[in-house]
Amino acid sequence: METKSIFFTHFVISFIVSSFTIAAIMLIKKLFQKQLSAKWHYNLWFLLFIALLLPFISSHLFGFGNSFHLFSVNQSDGISPSAMTTGDQEVGNVNWLQDFSISINRASPAYLNIIFALTWIAGILVMAGLSMHAWLKVRNIKRTTSNLKNKEVLALFEQCMQDLKISRHLIVGESPLVSSPMTFGLLKTYVVFPTHFDEWLSLKDIRYIILHELNHIKYKDIVTNYLIVIYQVVYWFNPLVWLAFREMRSDREIACDMAVLHSLDERCYAEYGNTIIKVVDRASHFKNFALTNQFNGPKQQIKKRIERIASFTADSKLLKLKSIAIFMLMAILVASQAPLVSVMANDHNRYDFTSDRTMHEDLSDYFSGYKGSFVLYDLKADQYRIYNENQSKLRVSPDSTYKIYLALFGLDSNVITRENSSMPWNGIHYPFDSWNKDQTLFKAMQNSVNWYFQDLDKIIQQDKIQAYLNQIGYGNRNLSGGIGQYWLESSLEISPVEQVQLLKALYTNQFGFKEKNVQTVKDSIRLEEKDGALLSGKTATGTVNKKMINGWFIGYVETKDDVYFFATNIQNEENANGSKAAEITLSILKDKGIYEGG
Repeated sequence: METKSIFFTHFVISFIVSSFTIAAIMLIKKLFQKQLSAKWHYNLWFLLFIALLLPFISSHLFGFGNSFHLFSVNQSDGISPSAMTTGDQEVGNVNWLQDFSISINRASPAYLNIIFALTWIAGILVMAGLSMHAWLKVRNIKRTTSNLKNKEVLALFEQCMQDLKISRHLIVGESPLVSSPMTFGLLKTYVVFPTHFDEWLSLKDIRYIILHELNHIKYKDIVTNYLIVIYQVVYWFNPLVWLAFREMRSDREIACDMAVLHSLDERCYAEYGNTIIKVVDRASHFKNFALTNQFNGPKQQIKKRIERIASFTADSKLLKLKSIAIFMLMAILVASQAPLVSVMANDHNRYDFTSDRTMHEDLSDYFSGYKGSFVLYDLKADQYRIYNENQSKLRVSPDSTYKIYLALFGLDSNVITRENSSMPWNGIHYPFDSWNKDQTLFKAMQNSVNWYFQDLDKIIQQDKIQAYLNQIGYGNRNLSGGIGQYWLESSLEISPVEQVQLLKALYTNQFGFKEKNVQTVKDSIRLEEKDGALLSGKTATGTVNKKMINGWFIGYVETKDDVYFFATNIQNEENANGSKAAEITLSILKDKGIYEGG
């Protein structure tokens, strides 16, 4: 039960971020079309690479994890132990270890997560297969490429390399498998021409083609090809990503054309355009060659290139400055998504907790057969003791432990009072006799009567519940599961560390509620007294499709000199319940010499 929809969350985040960034880039390009040079039209797309990476970067790298929380629990000391008055709750309830839970029948969110994950992986495998097919085509071209023999062309090639200040070793050849000049290869870079190309292309044509291909190499466009393929494999599900990379390739070819024209005399511009047309007329454009830079291209792309060549003018300094300014504006927009993505990716499924006063313990022997955690806070020493740090920060459904705070909300909103907390039985027959009768707060808490607290929920109403959750900073504060249901293996989630912090804040009334209401809640969760130590707390069991998957026991022990707050959470596939969580807790507390009861 790591989280209910980690994959689904990241799937949605990645779709939103990629779509928003693509739309923003296209809008910027359209609005500032004439204020951007061809080079910067192309460079804008590199910001998309950064945006597409954001959802896969850990939120901890950004450090925004919990900075959007409206309330954080104060760690101040100074308490006075609760009075021993108990209202209509008797200290020493011998049946408190018995836990009450009704199964919730619903399609497990895990299945949805698995379906999305398998679909995404299947798409990746298909895309990876297509990419491998393209790579094999390139490998076949390599195998059939023979070294270029034409000395005039080789000399021209060397001269063009010197003009562009390219010193790396390049393999120049021709292959019967290509009909258009192309460039490819990361470790060994190839510039490959069609066989007998020098028979139908003049030396001028060949020079223009060489300049074009060398500009691809100069600006690392081969590396860009591989990045595009990787992102298309990962983001195969978003058609906007495909559209964006198609436009990026088109802008790249235009930028490359403009770079060539900048190195030519004005009288050569038309000749360069005619060379492109000549190659297009003679050679067909190869599809599924994403790992190569082809001199030829799709008809729509060729049309754009010719139009830009026909209207070419050298970039002015003002245009360059405008282009850089627009690029920086878009870069800021992309960077501004980082904190939002961090919060969305975190999805409040994990609590970002750090404390210098924390000791980590190995209590795995107590948790045999369960994935779980134990958090203990010593108020006097101001120290945490934690078993399984990872699980202690993981937020899961609070189930019936949330009734502690529902009781407080009900009292604070005057829906119930200590003296008048009775609610009539709704007439529905439940599997527990103790539920099938009128209830008071103390009896409902003692027997963990769901319907009582669900009625409280409905009477208080969602807006006010949300305000209370924000006020005390309760877990992820998510009520989307619906009133009366959100805390039962649904949308509301909280971590063991937070359970302990909230109990401590409740005990010391750091929330500013009326003292009499806080005291009533304290009295309602008192369980038993042993050798001068008083145990208070609440068990909870999350049961889905008749399987007990989530067990809680949270509370505190008041001794003569100190107060210890604890939270135990256990999980497995079918028998994790509150009673077992309580047994584990009592064993740990006993072995630590904190509480001898149970």
